[in-house]
Amino acid sequence: MSAIPYLVVRDAKAAIAFYQTAFGTTEHVRLASPDGKIMHAEIRLGDAAIMLADEFPDMGYNSPQAVGGTTVSIVLYVDDVDALFERAIAAGATVTMPLQDQFDGDRRGSLTDPFGHRWLLASKKEAISVDELQRRFQQMLQEGTGH
Repeated sequence: MSAIPYLVVRDAKAAIAFYQTAFGTTEHVRLASPDGKIMHAEIRLGDAAIMLADEFPDMGYNSPQAVGGTTVSIVLYVDDVDALFERAIAAGATVTMPLQDQFDGDRRGSLTDPFGHRWLLASKKEAISVDELQRRFQQMLQEGTGH
């Protein structure tokens, strides 16, 4: 079993180009209608697939812009989160949470792409046990430093 995100975007051609520039994706499949709208595309990010298409409101496929936001974050774990974060910003992403070292051993931040999808970028800086994770979580709550 696997889970593959399927992103609905306004202007899939531009989204594919953005994801290539921001995250280094490669295009695997593009199926366009006669009028040029992308009905289905698949891009690759390392071994992971991401599917996307233009919005088709009459079929119930609406972009985040059409519905006023998104409730999902796509998480990318990378070796050098600082470099990828800056690359995505340079490509046009907006920072929604600056990069920070976190209680759970990650360094992470979040971005919103120009198409309204939220991306959580992270690097694992420290491997910790579940017990240590729980201890740090409780400490964070007591100190009031969490979100």
